[in-house]
Amino acid sequence: MTSAIPGTTTGQSAASSSASSAASRFGENFDTFLTLLTTQLKNQDPTKAMDTTEMTNQLVQFAAVEQQISMNGNLEKLISLQQAAQLTAAAPLMGKEVEVESNQIALQDGVGRLRLPAAGAATAATITVSDASGRTLRTADVTLGSGETEWQWDGRDANGTRLADGAYAYAVTGRDETGAAQGVTATVLARATAAERQSDGDLKLVLGGVVVGFDAVRSIEGE
Repeated sequence: MTSAIPGTTTGQSAASSSASSAASRFGENFDTFLTLLTTQLKNQDPTKAMDTTEMTNQLVQFAAVEQQISMNGNLEKLISLQQAAQLTAAAPLMGKEVEVESNQIALQDGVGRLRLPAAGAATAATITVSDASGRTLRTADVTLGSGETEWQWDGRDANGTRLADGAYAYAVTGRDETGAAQGVTATVLARATAAERQSDGDLKLVLGGVVVGFDAVRSIEGE
């Protein structure tokens, strides 16, 4: 949960810095414009006074730019506040078990868990767990029941070697009573460990080594 705090601070500082920088550059340009305009007025030929229409247009343009910079600064502040609110809202999830849609299984404290749907067209399923390079680590056959089935992986590969906690790819292949392939969608059960702000501004939920968007959450323990 503490990892979420720096993300909020960084976002607010970046927004403030961006707005301040734009305002500073605008102020410098406007001062330069006024200096040039004053110098031109002082040195103009009284018999051939400059056209005030062009001067007015430039002043109007500067006013419009100043207003836009102010609006952008306020919008950046609103976005930062919204991001901070999202992080705060995510805090109660920390430490809770959540069910998410993901193509990775989270191995936490040596255990990974998947939730399989009740039997339908598919009455059985084969689960394949792989590493980042695509190498198969473990396979398991599961019989689907009348209700949802929870499958637990003990964190060991086919040779019995215990693997490090983290994110592992998995695939589920369903089959009916005749052995024909049927589609089966599993969900991942894991403990929420952090909420992180990504470089693109999106807020992500971290489940050990698995990172998902909050739109992937399907249920929360006790709710």
